[in-house]
Amino acid sequence: MNRLLRAEMVLNGDNLKTLSEFLGIAHQTLSRKISGKADFTQSEMNMIKERYHLSDEKFGQIFSKVGS
Repeated sequence: MNRLLRAEMVLNGDNLKTLSEFLGIAHQTLSRKISGKADFTQSEMNMIKERYHLSDEKFGQIFSKVGS
């Protein structure tokens, strides 16, 4: 998950600070979520999907728990 999400962040000019501010969470919390140490809420996932205009397929790839 983290590589795909980080790639989308770069493609969209985001970093931990800008995305965490958009989501309304601390950047340390976002870092933990990206690294798989904490889970994204459904609301956060939907906000990311909208921000990056993710297709359902790409959304599923990024937030899939398969192999975790």
